[in-house]
Amino acid sequence: MRLRTSRALLGTLALTLFAATGPREARAGSDADWTAVADAIGRTGDLKAGVYRVSFPRTDLKVTVDGIPIKTGLALGGWAAFTRDGSTTVVDGDFALLPGEINPAVTALLAHGLEVTALHNHVILETPRVMYLHFFGTGDAVALARGVRAAITETAVPPADTSPAAPAQSAPGWALAVQQSFGYSGTVKGGVLSIGVPRPETIHAHEAVLAPSMGMAHSFNFQEAGDGRVATTGDFVLTDDEVNPVLRQLRAGGVWVTAIHNHLLQGMPPLVFMHFWGTGEPAQIGETLKQALARAKTRRG
Repeated sequence: MRLRTSRALLGTLALTLFAATGPREARAGSDADWTAVADAIGRTGDLKAGVYRVSFPRTDLKVTVDGIPIKTGLALGGWAAFTRDGSTTVVDGDFALLPGEINPAVTALLAHGLEVTALHNHVILETPRVMYLHFFGTGDAVALARGVRAAITETAVPPADTSPAAPAQSAPGWALAVQQSFGYSGTVKGGVLSIGVPRPETIHAHEAVLAPSMGMAHSFNFQEAGDGRVATTGDFVLTDDEVNPVLRQLRAGGVWVTAIHNHLLQGMPPLVFMHFWGTGEPAQIGETLKQALARAKTRRG
């Protein structure tokens, strides 16, 4: 109890300090500002709200979870997200890796000045085994991009897909049913419905501001699972006192909790990431996640 109280006081004091001094001013920039990063990393990304996000999907992997074949966008999408923070650049992200790829990627990240912040599972009962390596770095944008590329080179992550982007998909019936019961809408791509729900706080790591699209939003992915069912996975971004209320709601609705862990080092406020897996009728899955999300802080709009 004394340790938890001390941690809470530390978080309160740090947030007060950030409020008084303010984060370093971020500069959104334009697509042209990120051309050198795209060249260094070997693939282009998407710029939204000042965050340049590059994807490393594991389209080479054929993974089943509890016997269900999962689509790449459901749980096999590695990424790196770059943003400006004053005069420096910040990057964070994660890679979906096979066990034999982990340590070569770790060595490459460290050799290029990036930090490894977490290594763990996101799902359970998957075949083959997939682990997720999280990283963080600050400094020169091109140098950071080269570090990310060096790590990817140590893995079997496929080269960037240079074919024209597929047009936006309208939501099929199952996705509409999920959104209606969940109360949030998202986008459908590659047969996967993705929904992000930001937290209300400003989140920092090493005093740098991390936007919701840098892995700091509650994240929910869905796909068809046969027989009128959907499969869902993702993670909740929680403070300590939110963990067990969310956990109780997930279990009450039959959704598995697959991991509870950190993604950040020196994050403020201190956050816990809870991953989950569930299958069921779209309306039932959406309602269960809605009830669980109601136990956590969110920001609408």
